[in-house]
Amino acid sequence: MHKGYLCLVLHAHLPFVRHPEEENFLEENWLYEAITETYIPFIQVFEKLIEDRVIFRITMSLTPTLASMLQDELLQNRYIRHINKLIELAEKEVQRTGYDPKFHSLALMYYRRFVEARDIFVDKYKKDLVAAFKKFQDLGYVEILASCATHGFMPILSVNPSDAQAQVKVGVDHYKKTFGRDPVGFWLPECGYTPGVDNFLAEAGIKYFFVDSHGIINADPAPRYNVYAPLYCPSGVAAFGRDSESSKQVWSSKEGYPGDPDYREYYRDIGHELEYEYIKPYIHPIGFRINTGLKYWRITGNTDHKEPYVPEWAKEKAATHAGNFMFNREKQVEHAAYHMDRKPIIVSPYDAELFGHWWFEGPMWIDFLIRKITYDQKTIKLATPSDYLKEYPVNQLSVPSISTWGYKGYNEVWLEGSNDWIYRHLYAAGERMKELAEKFSDCIEKGVNDLAMRALNQAARELLLAQASDWPFIMKTGTMVEYAQKRVKLHINRFTHIYKDMLSGSVDKEWLEVVESRDNIFSDMDCARYYSSRLRLHV
Repeated sequence: MHKGYLCLVLHAHLPFVRHPEEENFLEENWLYEAITETYIPFIQVFEKLIEDRVIFRITMSLTPTLASMLQDELLQNRYIRHINKLIELAEKEVQRTGYDPKFHSLALMYYRRFVEARDIFVDKYKKDLVAAFKKFQDLGYVEILASCATHGFMPILSVNPSDAQAQVKVGVDHYKKTFGRDPVGFWLPECGYTPGVDNFLAEAGIKYFFVDSHGIINADPAPRYNVYAPLYCPSGVAAFGRDSESSKQVWSSKEGYPGDPDYREYYRDIGHELEYEYIKPYIHPIGFRINTGLKYWRITGNTDHKEPYVPEWAKEKAATHAGNFMFNREKQVEHAAYHMDRKPIIVSPYDAELFGHWWFEGPMWIDFLIRKITYDQKTIKLATPSDYLKEYPVNQLSVPSISTWGYKGYNEVWLEGSNDWIYRHLYAAGERMKELAEKFSDCIEKGVNDLAMRALNQAARELLLAQASDWPFIMKTGTMVEYAQKRVKLHINRFTHIYKDMLSGSVDKEWLEVVESRDNIFSDMDCARYYSSRLRLHV
């Protein structure tokens, strides 16, 4: 009989990046790379586990922005163009490396991977990968979490409660539409929590969410079981705490598994290595060298010299590391169980995009780990938070502390010198959104002005898109800063344009149609349900 549980949580998220106005937009590659290197490999892992009749339970999010992009026809077709170019490049690489046995087998490996990715995307799932994860949930293997509409950072947005409430309710409504059921769990973006945020979740019918370890450890009153059991907030929603030990084994750049010398080197890609004229058709048309996904080297060590990648060595390491991770969780559970009157649960959340994209062997590691837990031990069992709450419906009542899983554990990443300027604009726009919803609630309720309703709904979309936590995060980390700044300004400016048009009584219909076609997320948006205090009561 097992003594405790392991809850693996994969947070799959990308910001909404869709630019129909340009044929080749650099930042759209974030999605295309993640499809090829993370989402499709996970689909392959889950399908093979199910085919082999391995019983597993895993928790993952599929945020509204990511799901919307995965189901967007423009981006789906652009991904097909992208993967076809990679197949073409891989074919050329197979020919180019024909006399180099160190790299030829790797070129063949990538060619097969790209062809398989296209077959899964086009033929098996008809361009809709969300349908794959919905299937896994419907079969009972995966529990998919809801999340905020555009990954808004709740500790700061909750200063204006209507903004926080809209982020939650729009996200939950999108989940219901996408997955055909009510969500049970919720992923707070960046694990960002401050007391009271759980009230928005309770109103939306959510049963549990996650916080970082210090959110539980510093709870008031102090937790009886540390992070090995959930706490119930006064709202009745359960908070599960991240286990720092299991996180460090995967995340740490010094101690984590992904840094092993036998694993594939992320930072050496043929898009930057080969002669310009050869690689030119496969990088950005204006000449930017970009990653292609074809990487022939292993990490090797803390040196610029890199040896060729050997897949067999990496596979062995992935199996060894999966075994080590399992062994450590067994010992952890055995120790915790000795001091508890219930089975402990170890919650191990990770960004899904770490696996496959940054850590090439990550999906393979997950596959090994699930199989080893199933067949090689009897101490721990895979479970989701809802599984645990069914077994242990009675838990300690406490208030988690302010916390995030960002640098230093609090709000510094999303509120500091490089990005603090955005919040006065977000707050002002949030107040204006409430003003518009109240002022035009009668015509919205009666449906007497279609253009006004469209304008208000687009204003809500622009506000939500401006609130994404991704933009201040990018500004802080110093990557693609200009793009992040541009996105915040773009959405605030579009929102302000609509706000002024509405107050003047003259909506620019042609301009609105262009904006609707570009920022087309949440096609069934009904802003009154989220922002008007009068109409919100009818939800």
